[in-house]
Amino acid sequence: MSEVMTKAHQARAAAEMLAQFDARARNAALLAMADALGKQQDYLLAENALDVAAAREKGVEESLIDRLLLTESRLVDIASALFTLAAQNDPLGTIVEGRTLYNGIRLRRVRVPLGVVAMIYEARPNVTADAAGLCLKTGNACVLRGGSLANRSNLSMTRVLYEAGRTAGLPEYWLQSIETTDRAATVELMSARGLIDVLIPRGSASLIRSTVEHAKVPVIETGEGNCHLYLHKDADPNIIVPIALNAKTQRPGVCNAIESILVDTVAAERFVPTLLRALAAAGVLIHADATCYTLAQGTEDETRNMVVAATEDDWAREYLALEISLKCVSGVDEAIAHINRYGTHHSDAILSQDYATISRFVAAVDSAAVYVNASTRFTDGGEFGLGAEIGISTQKLHARGPMGLDALTSTKFILEGDGQIRREAT
Repeated sequence: MSEVMTKAHQARAAAEMLAQFDARARNAALLAMADALGKQQDYLLAENALDVAAAREKGVEESLIDRLLLTESRLVDIASALFTLAAQNDPLGTIVEGRTLYNGIRLRRVRVPLGVVAMIYEARPNVTADAAGLCLKTGNACVLRGGSLANRSNLSMTRVLYEAGRTAGLPEYWLQSIETTDRAATVELMSARGLIDVLIPRGSASLIRSTVEHAKVPVIETGEGNCHLYLHKDADPNIIVPIALNAKTQRPGVCNAIESILVDTVAAERFVPTLLRALAAAGVLIHADATCYTLAQGTEDETRNMVVAATEDDWAREYLALEISLKCVSGVDEAIAHINRYGTHHSDAILSQDYATISRFVAAVDSAAVYVNASTRFTDGGEFGLGAEIGISTQKLHARGPMGLDALTSTKFILEGDGQIRREAT
């Protein structure tokens, strides 16, 4: 068999064993994995440095390099997430509902593992640890398919985590990475129906789209983030610039960074010039509609030079860089329509002090996370109190938003009786 099919079969066997491990055993393995990241820090950083150097030689954008890069502090954060997972309540066996039926049978619906979880992801070695930890905590076997840019980083981290888990008593093949960089392996993983219970793509819009279109196994759609910030005419002017800069510039290459700002036309002269100056000073290239472009002509050269005329394509772009689109809208209804048309159902925010407008926006914007007077950068499993996350779902079935432990479980009905049999109704 091919590498993919061999590892998928091995993962299926491991999943059946892993589902029988109790919380204490799984938590002990998580702690061992966290310790191993610290002990193997030099090895992991050296392998990552080779990936980073190769990526720079290929001319990869710095925003993608930032996703690829591992540092001592980032490894500490990754290990900390595993420690946090170990301390969280065990989701398995949790009773979702329980009642006694009319016939006296006692019904419980409890959380159980999904089985085998596969991930396809790009240039994010931290995802290797997040996926391994979350799958272990929920009793799932894990098959990983990392991108070629981070191949050394992903494989080295998989080896460290796998060996730590095995030493702690986990079954063979509980965690595996596909080692070949042949793209055919990705297609084969998407087709492993009956072996892979769910496939989670995490990366570029093209990766997610390709996975959704071609997979023969269940897929949870994640990640693409064309996120918006809407400035209503009654927005508090004191919070506009801090929130816009945080949401755009703190980490421009992540999916919860804003890519577009919408401003009420009636407030454009009050809000836009100051906003343009702040964004330009932060090095952000602004793709402005006609109204905002005209307002930019009245600003200083250093601001004006960072503003270009927007095209229709800009409204749907996920820049993942220090670029943003800026558009004036007639009011909250046009803002909602624009977001629902061009957005990716990820994270969108409104700045306003008007309760009716806020209520309208929150109810009508069709996104996994909707913010009021706050930055979209908080859409994250850790920030939501979920611990590590395996991705941010932008679909509606099974899971939506940051996916923590519950999202990696299914449920099972358990029914206990005292000899009841079903009789035909008379």
